[in-house]
Amino acid sequence: MDLASIGGIILALVGILGGMMIEGGNPVEIMKPTAAMIVIGGTAGACMLQFPLSIFIAACKDIVKVFLHKGHDGEAIVQQIVGFANIARKSGIVSLDAELKNIHDPFLKQALMLAVDGTESSEVRKIMELELSNKSEIEEKIPAVFEAAGGYSPTVGIIGAVMGLIQVMKNLSDIDEVGRGIATAFVATIYGVAIANLICLPAAAKLKFRHREHTMIQEMMIEGVISILEGMNPRMIETKLRTFLFDSKAPEASAESA
Repeated sequence: MDLASIGGIILALVGILGGMMIEGGNPVEIMKPTAAMIVIGGTAGACMLQFPLSIFIAACKDIVKVFLHKGHDGEAIVQQIVGFANIARKSGIVSLDAELKNIHDPFLKQALMLAVDGTESSEVRKIMELELSNKSEIEEKIPAVFEAAGGYSPTVGIIGAVMGLIQVMKNLSDIDEVGRGIATAFVATIYGVAIANLICLPAAAKLKFRHREHTMIQEMMIEGVISILEGMNPRMIETKLRTFLFDSKAPEASAESA
C-alpha cells in the first residue's frame, strides 16, 4: 500500500470535516447522494466525451495504483544486470541465453534477447527506446484523464448548485424551505471542488510520478544491456546504473569484477 496516498486522503478528510465540526457543523449535512450523482456523473460524462473509451476505462482501473502500488525493485535489477555482466565477461554474451528463463521483466528480457542474438548495440538501443517511447505515449494519457476531471468537476458542481437554486425559487413563500434549499444547493459545489482537489488532481500527479519512475527503471535496463554489449567492466556498470535509482546505495565491496 502507498501510505502517503492513504494517509494524505485521510488527513485531508479529517482536517476538513474536523474543522466543520469545530464550527458547529454536522458532516451529515453534506452527505447528499443527489449532489454526488450530479458531480460524478457529469464529470465522468465530460471525460468520456473528451477521451476514447479505452483510455477512460484504463484510467478508472489505474486509480487503484494511487493507493496500491508494487514498483520495481531497482536495487535487485541492478544486481541482476551486474550478474549478467560478470557472466558475459567470463563466458561471452551468448552464454546469457541460459539466463533468459530467470528474467521476469519482459522489457529487460526482450533487450537481453536482442543482445544475445547478436544485434548491434546501436540497434538494440534504437529498438528498445522506440518501444519505450510508444508505451510512454499511451501511458501518459492516463493522468490526462484525471487532470481533465479535475478541471470539469468544479464547473459541474456549479451546475448542480444552480439547479438546486432553481428548485429553491419555487418555494420562496416558505423561508425555512428556502434556507434549507440554498444549503443543499451549495453541497454540489463542495463535491465538485473536493473531488477535483482531493482526488483527481493529486491522483494525476501521483500517476505521472509512477510513470516517470517506471520509465527510469526501463531506461536503466537499456543502459545496462548496452553496457554489457560494449564490454564495460561490471563494477563500472553498477556505478553507472545506480545513477538511475532514487535511493541509491553505495556499491557493495563484494561486487565481483573480473
